[in-house]
Parts: sequence; C-alpha cells; structure tokens
Amino acid sequence: MSFGKGCHLHLIDGSAFIFRAYHALPPLTRKSDGLPIGAVAGFCNMLQRYIDGNSTGNDAPTHIAVIFDKGSHTFRNDLYDQYKANRDEMPEDLRPQIPLTRRATEAFNIACKEIEGFEADDIIATLSCQAREAGGRVTIVSSDKDLMQLVGDGVEMFDAMKNRRIDVEGVEEKFGVMPDKVVDVQALAGDSVDNVPGAPGIGIKTAALLINEYGSLEDLLDRAEEIKQPKRRETLIEKREQIELSKKLVQLDCDTPLDFTLDDLDLRDPDPDTLLGFLAEMEFRTLSKRIAETLGAEAPVIPDTNPAGADPVEEAPDWPAIDPEKYERVSDMKALEAWIERIKARGYVAVDTETTSLNEMQALLVGISLSVEPGQACYIPLGHRDGATDDLFNTDALADGQLPMEEALKALKPVLEDDAILKIGQNMKYDAKIFARHDIEVTPIDDTMLMSYALNSGIHGHGMDTLSERYLSHTPIPIKELLGTGKSAITFDRVPIDDAVKYAAEDADITLRLWMSFKPQLHQEKVTTVYETLERPLVPVLARMERNGIKVDRETLSHMSGKFAQKMAELEEAIHELAGRKFNVGSPKQLGEILFDEMGLEGGKKGKTGAYATGADVLEDLATEHDLPARVLDWRALSKLKSTYTDALQDHIDPDTGRVHTSYVQTGASTGRLASTDPNLQNIPVRSEEGRRIREAFVAEKGNRLVSLDYSQIELRILAHVADLPAMKQAFREGQDIHAMTASEMFDVPMDEMTPDIRRQAKAINFGVIYGISGFGLARNLRIPRKDAQGFIDRYFERFPGIKAYMDDTVGFAKEHGFVQTLFGRKIHTPEITAKGPRAGFAKRAAINAPIQGTAADVIRRAMIRMPEAIEGQPAKMLLQVHDELIFEVSEDGVDKLIDTAREVMEAAASPAVKIDVPLVVDAGKGDNWAEAH
Repeated sequence: MSFGKGCHLHLIDGSAFIFRAYHALPPLTRKSDGLPIGAVAGFCNMLQRYIDGNSTGNDAPTHIAVIFDKGSHTFRNDLYDQYKANRDEMPEDLRPQIPLTRRATEAFNIACKEIEGFEADDIIATLSCQAREAGGRVTIVSSDKDLMQLVGDGVEMFDAMKNRRIDVEGVEEKFGVMPDKVVDVQALAGDSVDNVPGAPGIGIKTAALLINEYGSLEDLLDRAEEIKQPKRRETLIEKREQIELSKKLVQLDCDTPLDFTLDDLDLRDPDPDTLLGFLAEMEFRTLSKRIAETLGAEAPVIPDTNPAGADPVEEAPDWPAIDPEKYERVSDMKALEAWIERIKARGYVAVDTETTSLNEMQALLVGISLSVEPGQACYIPLGHRDGATDDLFNTDALADGQLPMEEALKALKPVLEDDAILKIGQNMKYDAKIFARHDIEVTPIDDTMLMSYALNSGIHGHGMDTLSERYLSHTPIPIKELLGTGKSAITFDRVPIDDAVKYAAEDADITLRLWMSFKPQLHQEKVTTVYETLERPLVPVLARMERNGIKVDRETLSHMSGKFAQKMAELEEAIHELAGRKFNVGSPKQLGEILFDEMGLEGGKKGKTGAYATGADVLEDLATEHDLPARVLDWRALSKLKSTYTDALQDHIDPDTGRVHTSYVQTGASTGRLASTDPNLQNIPVRSEEGRRIREAFVAEKGNRLVSLDYSQIELRILAHVADLPAMKQAFREGQDIHAMTASEMFDVPMDEMTPDIRRQAKAINFGVIYGISGFGLARNLRIPRKDAQGFIDRYFERFPGIKAYMDDTVGFAKEHGFVQTLFGRKIHTPEITAKGPRAGFAKRAAINAPIQGTAADVIRRAMIRMPEAIEGQPAKMLLQVHDELIFEVSEDGVDKLIDTAREVMEAAASPAVKIDVPLVVDAGKGDNWAEAH
C-alpha cells in the first residue's frame, strides 16, 4: 500500500536486537559444524515475538523495516577521527553471526536496510521524518537515547526489552528538556560510549538546566560571558569549538540519501518455504516447529548431525520441548548406577529433593530428581506411601517400585560430595540441609535462584515458576495439582509416583536450563564477582546457622505474653478515658468514628467501605496533635509484639532441639539484606523497652554465653564515604559522637552544651536522610510540626552539601542506567525510577538508599563468609544475623577469644576489595541472653 495518512511505520533498531540477543543467551553453536548461532537464535525469537505481539490493534504496523549499521566508518569519523574510538572490538563469535541476522530478517520477509557511510540511527531519522511529513505514525523499536531527539509529532519509541513506550514526557524526564533540545544537552554532556567530547565537567542535569535557561546551545555559547560560575564560564568559552563539533556528532541526519522509499517497507507475510528453510539451515528445531504451526505449514525435518567427538551445545530456544511424559522413573539400582555414570561423565548435575514439609528440620525425604541434559531428567522415588497406613516408620507402608533409601543415598553420596562434580539447584540451601540430615555434605554447588538475584535484583522475583515462565516461556506443573489445597491437602509422600515423576523431574530439567542460560550472563552483565564472592559461598554458612538454631525459653515468653496483655488492658482504659466512652480499640471502623466524627480531628478520609482510614501513617500524623492516637499506636505495638512474638515464637520451638530454627532468604530484599522467615527474627523491635525485652527469651545453653557483635553506625559511615563528607569522616576517624557532631554543625550548639533532645533530633535526621526521608516523614518520627521538620532537613543539606549532591547524582545514574550499585558491584535495578506520581518518590528514595544499605549488607555477608574458618577450633557457633549484628553461642571460657577473632574479621570485611575512608567499628557484648549481650 502507498504510505500516507493512517499508515504506521515500525522501525526496528537491528543492532540493539543483535547485541541484546547475544548477551541474553549462552554461547551456542550449530551442531553440524560448530558455527556460532546464539545471537541469531535470540534475534529470530525476538523478531518473531515482536511481530506476534503487534499483529493486531491500533499499534499494528502497516509498514516495517529492520535497520542495520553497515561498516564502522561513517561521515562522523571524517568530522572527528576519535568518534567511537573507545568502543570494544566486536566479540569473535559474534562477527560471523552479523550477516546471518540480515538473512534472518529477509527470511521473515521484512525489509532489511543499511547504507554505507551512515549509521542506522540516521536511516531511522530520515525515515521517521519522511513518514511524519507524509501524515503517518512512527514507532522506533529501540531504547537508544540518541534516537530520543526524534520523538514527538507522531513519532514514539518502544523499548521492547522492558515493554515500555517512550513519549515526549519520557524523553523530558530522562534529559530534562523537550526532544528538540536533546541534541543540545548531548552536545554539552558528551558521551563516553561514543567518545563524544562535550563540555568537560558538565553532565546531563547541568546541561539541561543551562539549555532551559538560555533556550538553545547557540544562545548559551553566545552568552557564555554571563555565566556566573567561573569554571563553567571558562569551559563554555574555551571549549566552544569542541562543543559545536559534539553537536554535529550527536545530531541525527534526516537527509540521509536513501535508495528506497517508504512504499518499499510495506508489511508482507513471510514465504513459508523461505523462512522455514532458513530456520532449518540454522538447525532451530523449536522455533521451526512454532513458526510452522503459525504459518499452517509442516515443520522441516532437521537431522541430528553432530561431528564425532564434539560436545554439542544446544541452542537455548531449540532445546527439546519440556515434556514431563518423557522423564524416567528410577526404580532399581542398575538404572541409578547408569545415571551416576552419566553424571560423572558430564561433570555437573541439576538436583532437587521432594519432601513432606518446607520445614527442613522436620521434613522427611520422599524422592530425588536429577538432570544432566535439557529434556533428560529422572526421579528416584524413596518414600512414597501407598495410603494403607499412617505409620511413617513402617516400611511395609511404602509404595512398590521404590529404591531402599539407605541404599540409594549410599550410591549417590560420593557423587554429591565429589568436588569435581558441580551440583546445580534452585534454592540449593534447602536441598543441602535435607541431604545434611542424611550425613551428605553437598559440594560444590551452583544456585539458579541466586544467579537470577545477582543478575536481576529489583526487576522480578526469583522463584522457579517466575523464572521458567519469564526465561523459558514454560509454565511448570503447579504443586497444588498434586497436593490439593486447604484442609484436604496431602503431603508429597501421598502423591502417586507416576505423577511425582512428571512434577519432580520437570523441576530438575527447568533448573538445568536456567543454569545454562544464567551462567554466561553473569560474566556478560559483570556480576560474576557478586555471585561468586557474596552469594554462592554464603549458602553453606547460612545452612549451618539455620541448623544450629538458637535456644528460646518458653516460660519467659509465656510470662511476657501475660505482662503484655496486662499493659494492653491498662492502655485500653486510658484510651477509653481520652475518648469519653468505651469502644473496641482493635476495630478500625470504631476508632475512625471516635477520631473524626466524635472528636472532630482533621484529616479523616473514608475508603470504599465508608469507614475512615486509621492506618499507622494516619495515626502518626494525628499523634502530633492529640494523645489518643498516640496511645492507640502504643496499644497496637504491644498487640503485635504479643501475637507475632511472645505467643507465636512458642510454636516455632523445635520439639527435638528445643531451639528456634529460622530460615534466611538471600533474595528477600533487592539491596542484598537477608530476610528471615518461619519465624522472622529480623523485625523484633528494638526501639521500645517491650521490644527489647523479647530478646531476653533467647538464651544460651548451660555453660555457654551469647555474644553479640554489631557494626556501629555502618550505614552512616558508608554515607560519609560515598558522599565524601569531610566533617563526618573526621568525626568517625576521631571516634566522636556522630549525632552530637551533626547536631553541633546543624544547630550551632557547642558539643559541651549538647542536650539529649537536640542530639535525638540530629540522630533522626542522620538516619532518616539515608532513607531519603521527607519533612512529612521526619515530622511523624519526631512528632513535631511538618514545617519544623522540613526546616531541619533544609539546614542539614546546607551544612552537608555533599549529601544532596550524592542524592542527585545517584538518582541521575539510576535514570540513565536503570540500576544503582554498591561499592562491591552489586546491581540493584530501579525499574520504577521513571514512574509518575507517588511511585516516583518511593523509587527515588529507594535508589538513594540502595547503594548505602546494599554496601552495608555486602560487608556483613563478607564477614559471615570468612567467619567459619576464622573461628574453627573455638567452642563457638554463629547462630543469627540481624541486619548489622551477628550473634554467637560460645562456652564461658571462650568468650574473650571469640570477641577478638570475630571483631577482627568484621572490621576488616571490606578489604581488600574496597577501601572505605572511615574505620568500620564493631561493638561487642556478652550475656546469658540476647538482651544482655546486645
């Protein structure tokens, strides 16, 4: 069709697709001759998915083309011979795949365009301008910031990787200017990737401020003498020629000479023979089958040709389809021995266990699944019951066709403990603890959950179902199909073995595929060090801590529950007196009526049910004005302590050990902080006297003591380092009271005249700033008027300007790169950083805090990993980690030595990877219970 009004042109940035495909998949080769094809496979999949996802609706294309770069020398190199001089050489295994991606585009019957001497961006710019002038719409499929200067008047961008559209507002949020001024900002800021020089010392944020103030780059340069800041004025004057050159380098050419027209880009159906022939030539089995079904054609037969002696590497999208019907049930020793030989020959195996419970201390092993190759997996049933009896220890109750557990584990033990064979799991800590109960120490291990976490922290969850659906396009068999739900749910040992084979072996197969996908990405995304030094080695440390557990005194908890109930009753009486009548303090509806209808307090807002909102945020605001909401907050705090801890902890005491065994989740927080579950010991309140008293119930065994070592103000120390705060760094080096020093700086109060109240306010600001606190939030914390709180924060930034600069720089980095980093290289992704409304504020605060909290989390992880070797031979065990604190149990005569050893490890934990400008200091305590030790 002729291009004009009503037409929609889609322009795909071919290079972006190629490099994304190359880095998203492991190194893959064609079986028949070893030709690298990983990028081609990913490119074809991305192209097919994009076409399928945009085939209907208002955004469907009428015209489409994939635009490529042709050669590396363009007219820009003639203008500036250092243009793109810093770019790395193309990887050797990618080079032969480039022409194959052109052939792939043509096989899909999509226009494939490139022009010698011009970049793909210039071709895209020219076509966009032509399409706009002809009255059509344009969607540029790319996230390249250089193309954002084209957005507007019917032209938008679409980031296919993040499924996000980029319009005028999106461009303005990224660059701080409208699209037509993007080139001016880029000319000033330069581009280290393309080696565009720009104006030294001027970044995107400053460039945007200047362009918005002066209107254009030309006006800015003409009026540079007016700039008040001497260094900036000097730069703009002296580097004018360089800046003007930079604009020529970043300005896209909308007049690129084309040897084709828009009409040549009309949407065409692919020819089945051509497309399927190309896919068959590449030996893409799965993709061939899927596209053949779409086209209503017969899938080509692709022979399994593999050179003798070569080790075939399956192309990820062309792995055999996940088919649970084909998995093997291992029911005799001969079959198990054959699998053991396959594992030895391969050198790695994906392992998964099936048990009767998620509680590793009580769970019974039911079966083990293994996989050494995609599509090839087995299940070894060991403890399935036929349902005839409830006697767990009656072997006659076991279903037929299973191996004796002792015999099977004896055969597997050498493989599972062999240092030369890698054991791969999804949440391997659980399986390792199950095997440990059978005297098998699984080592070495790789964990796909932790690989995903190192790669994608902050983007999505890391459970197997999520990963399988996202990266393998496969939905695993739901566990509830086997176990049921609610009161009628059964345990896994009651599942028929044939059903268990499909479910369990599928888990092992999926785990192996995820590992093959994630392993090379660790290097490509430059997070191998994070995974290898902070994640993987922590697994056995946590597993041992969890098995150790900590003794909890049931009588102490019971006594506390009674005391809390008594104090809650006293608070209820006081609340009723303040309200003028009795009501149910635990009823949000009745409380709302008291506060807003009867007492007439301001700020009442009704929800959809017609009841007033009375959440903690509402009550904290009201508590600055009236005592009743403050007392309700106290009542709620006690109620939570009673129900969550003093009552519930009693149910978590293991009947066999008399100890509580929490489970640590490495992927629970995007920043690297550990989470604690069943029970959660991370959130026991420490600010209130009652919360601190709960720790009295955590006790040492007779003849032992508990020892606590806690990093002193570690996040403030890291803030002083990353924000380069001289006064704060000096105070830490001299061992000063940092909160008193801050108060003295802010309020001009001499240190010898410091009052507890002034210091308390400074402390609240010090810690609040780390979390990006607002005046609104600080007012709640200090229970003072919001105006006063905002005044404190404004004064704080005046006295410590480095903090504001750190915040602005961190948010800017997050917006540009989509992540922030800890000092140890951990990437914390910030997908919401460009959001609108309330989410934007939260995302910014999270981005500001993440490098600080994440670095602190990395430091204590490094200490925990080094600790077992350091205290080996001492009569001590590491029991708990709670934020910045480690808790040990040690014999009475070993306390001092343990403190010296552990403190030395913790204070040196950042070295040698990172040199922090202020000393890390660890406080130590000891006692018969946790409260005494802390």
